[in-house]
Amino acid sequence: MAELTGRVSEVARKTNETDIKLAFSVDGSGTANIETDVPFLNHMLDLFTKHGQFDLTVNAKGDIEIDDHHTVEDIGICLGQTLREALGDKRGIKRYASVFVPMDEALAQVIIDVSNRPHFEYRAEYPSSQVGSFSVELVHEFLWKLALEARITLHVIVHYGQNTHHMIEAVFKALGRALDEATSIDPRVQGVPSTKGVL
Repeated sequence: MAELTGRVSEVARKTNETDIKLAFSVDGSGTANIETDVPFLNHMLDLFTKHGQFDLTVNAKGDIEIDDHHTVEDIGICLGQTLREALGDKRGIKRYASVFVPMDEALAQVIIDVSNRPHFEYRAEYPSSQVGSFSVELVHEFLWKLALEARITLHVIVHYGQNTHHMIEAVFKALGRALDEATSIDPRVQGVPSTKGVL
């Protein structure tokens, strides 16, 4: 896998359904090396990486002859695990972020709290249930597993849109930018940003 620097983590996950190797750097330059059997997810992860200024390498094979579900879900799990590990004790991070991103006629908002309390809220109504061969319900599956494994609070709202591709693209761009902001180091923060003294 690619050589990563800064706050980084790698994970390998092999089951009867998927075989995934994933490396993630919070402090990257927007470099993505994504190879999965799900082309639409490849596109979304590339956007997420570029707009979050992360570095992400994913090599994933899955049982797509059944459907894309297991591959998408397990990549969400692996990304969440690497994010949590890369952030360590979370000293000095901003912790919160709220980002709006337009994509032509669509507008998405992502709100994040790097809280060590996994929670996911999703408000989105799409015009279609498929984008090419990709099932739109898998966006929820990916984001929920990411939030769960990263132990973050994640709220995703698609305010409006007419093109399902544009709406999902706005979500992944906003996710990258919000996560970048929430995990960035604020020199004013002493220790962790919590009155509890721990996140």
